[in-house]
Amino acid sequence: MNDQHKELVRTARLTGAWYLALGISGMIGFLFLHPQIFVSGDLAKTVSNLNEHETLARTRLLLEFAIVVSQAVLAVYFFKLFKDINHFAAWALAAWGMMNAGAIMLSAIAMGGAIAVANTASTVDDKLIMIQIFNQFIKGAWGVGSLFFGLWLIPMGYIVVQSQRMPIWLGRMLILGGVGYMANAFLSYAGFNASWVDMLTIPATIGEFWMIGYLLLVGIRPQQLAKS
Repeated sequence: MNDQHKELVRTARLTGAWYLALGISGMIGFLFLHPQIFVSGDLAKTVSNLNEHETLARTRLLLEFAIVVSQAVLAVYFFKLFKDINHFAAWALAAWGMMNAGAIMLSAIAMGGAIAVANTASTVDDKLIMIQIFNQFIKGAWGVGSLFFGLWLIPMGYIVVQSQRMPIWLGRMLILGGVGYMANAFLSYAGFNASWVDMLTIPATIGEFWMIGYLLLVGIRPQQLAKS
């Protein structure tokens, strides 16, 4: 292994570490803590949670910050990893990753506003109206942000398939996952609420965990060993 490839493997493993940080902060923050604070269909309970469990709500907010930071840094590291393999696709990957980080940043801003409003001396009715607006911003940021999350998986997968510096089926799974994420966003906003719509994101989850594991354990293949 020459020095250039050693440096590329080091970059790949740092990329994997940031991807793992994104995954952990997303799972704990969005999947585990978020439903404990922002209760779907029960605005009064949400206001109560924001007021009575402020520490938990702020922990949720800090994890949103962690998602934004890890997504942004990860986009930069993916560009560094792939820029000499396919510069155009690496640029698209980084740009769309940054756009997704920006969308989640809007969610964090709205979340901070909701916490502030819940802990002011405003009337209950005023709090309900304001927090309902903030809650819609949070949902919208994640919903629209999923378009860019889907977009960023497609060039990621394309680079893997084209270069064969990683398993080719990993690349195909990422592309399928990216299309699935975008389809999920379009169908959800079109009013489709069936369970199969949520299942469209499953290939992305498989591809992402596969990518994290490969980056951390293997890194990236040397050019001369690239194979399907």
